[in-house]
Amino acid sequence: MMSTKILEIENLKREFIVGEEVVRALKGVSFTVNSGEFVTIMGSSGSGKTTLLNILGCLDKPTDGKHFLDQVNIRGLNKNELAEIRNKKIGFVFQAYNLLPRTTALENVELPLFYNKAISSKERKERAIEALRAVKLEDRVYHLPNQLSGGQQQRVAIARALVNEPVMILADEATGNLDTRTSYEIMALMQDLNSRGKTIVFVTHEPDIAAFSHRTIFLRDGIIQKDVENNDKKSATDLIAALPKADNF
Repeated sequence: MMSTKILEIENLKREFIVGEEVVRALKGVSFTVNSGEFVTIMGSSGSGKTTLLNILGCLDKPTDGKHFLDQVNIRGLNKNELAEIRNKKIGFVFQAYNLLPRTTALENVELPLFYNKAISSKERKERAIEALRAVKLEDRVYHLPNQLSGGQQQRVAIARALVNEPVMILADEATGNLDTRTSYEIMALMQDLNSRGKTIVFVTHEPDIAAFSHRTIFLRDGIIQKDVENNDKKSATDLIAALPKADNF
């Protein structure tokens, strides 16, 4: 059976004019991500990682090159069409959680569905509860963010990313604010979601986090330095079991 290409990037370039200078943030990046893959993108500060992430998330457009998401040519779209693609096809997970502070976990997860007029308030609530169940937070539905630990807040953010049933989850340093155990618990959740067919593109600068994915793309100075299969893929669940015992988060 042919794998479906969820993401197709070809000779992608992004240039910025800074004063008199042209800054070439991306210098011709090409790769594909198939349905059901779990890919990490690694690179140090200044590698072009953030620029690439903004383009993959349809927040920015390339200067040149091809960008297809779920067979849709992204380069030809206007602002409104890009917003619709972001809302329907991409689930974002950020380092800083980005939850609304005075809003329950349930209401935070419901947010992306408010833009979809075809969904009733009853269905919106049902889908949000189902997403919270998928991240094992069904007992925290009515908690506010300040009543949740960092790991639980990130789980709410992941549930919010899932609620629209996107074709791709795009995570930006999603374990960056978490301790080792909680990071591994988030990665165990990502591996579980991936095992159920979710396509994940996870940006990180931490090699131990990249070891949980199928494949890692290394960026440096705006080009792909290497794109390698992870033959020694780690199980986050196994690594959690090997950690010293601690209180549950």
